[in-house]
Amino acid sequence: MVKRIAFLIVMLTVLAGCGSSKKASYNSFDKKAVATYYADKFNGKKTASGEKFSNSKYTAAHKKLAFGTKLRVTNKANGKSVIVTVNDRGPFTKGYDIDLSKKAFMEISDNKNHGKLEVELEIAK
Repeated sequence: MVKRIAFLIVMLTVLAGCGSSKKASYNSFDKKAVATYYADKFNGKKTASGEKFSNSKYTAAHKKLAFGTKLRVTNKANGKSVIVTVNDRGPFTKGYDIDLSKKAFMEISDNKNHGKLEVELEIAK
């Protein structure tokens, strides 16, 4: 019995060391990007990746980045960041670089009445 308890303690210690204590690192991709967010009318519609869009998730549209790319998006005005996954193409309006889900956009915005933000984009390694 004592051997079993000792074995369990050792295993729990080993497993605790295998956790994801390693933080993700990021490479700068675009230091001067402009972000906007999806209108609610897109909820439930299919994205270019085939996923159903939801404004309550942390997703984004980008013209060139591969689907599944993880990005840290940082609002340059206040330093707030959010991590999103690219699952769609766009935006298709000149001067805009990334469309964020409404949840992601509002999390980094100070003024909920703004429709665009100057952001920095960093790709997760």
